[in-house]
Amino acid sequence: MMYKHVALLVRQDDMSHEEFVDYWQTNHTPIAKDIEGVVRYQQVLPTEPAHAEFDGLAELYFETLDDLHEALGSPGSRDYDPTKEVAAKARKDVNNFLAVEERPRIIGEEIVQKDEVDGDTDGLYKHSAFLVRQDDMTHEEFVDYWQTNHTPIAREIEGVVKYNTVIPTDPENAEFDGVAELYFDDIEKLYDALGSEGSRDYAPDRGKAKAAREDVDNFLAIDERPRFIGQEQLVKDEG
Repeated sequence: MMYKHVALLVRQDDMSHEEFVDYWQTNHTPIAKDIEGVVRYQQVLPTEPAHAEFDGLAELYFETLDDLHEALGSPGSRDYDPTKEVAAKARKDVNNFLAVEERPRIIGEEIVQKDEVDGDTDGLYKHSAFLVRQDDMTHEEFVDYWQTNHTPIAREIEGVVKYNTVIPTDPENAEFDGVAELYFDDIEKLYDALGSEGSRDYAPDRGKAKAAREDVDNFLAIDERPRFIGQEQLVKDEG
């Protein structure tokens, strides 16, 4: 099991999406991939930037929670100040292209629920749902329903080749109650099952996708749940 920091990236006001991606990949990525403790680093670029809620996702994996916190801060410390050399350099560079205060993030433990690709997600299409529980549920009740009732349905959605759930390590300070990551090898299969970026209230008409959509209303505050559809790029993997 791995610890993971997911940053939902928002560009600064004076940048276009294209300028943001260029800076992120050309200037920032060579620093971020060498942050002390990072064992895997992947990026997700939106398939429909004009309709996407964010400009990209940066996902950094660590073997221990202490390594992650030392490099990127804890959920309760958004304005972190790392002491290690590369982490400090990356933190400084973030101010050149990110609207840091508008950038949600989550730190959690990743659980692989299904994997038909042997961990090889490079180039796959991914739907990341950043989950917010309904008002009448505790975080613990939410996680129990999600993992016990919903996950067995979501795992079997037509076209899903990999499915991860991410549970926050510090729920009291986390911005979300969890992340559901569903991977597809075909973007049209993803849209059929989960809708496109521009269609938040999607309505699949058959199979497990329909059952999953109906079940979502039992535990998610769906209108408060950001989501992101993109294509994943593997930057580093020491696994």
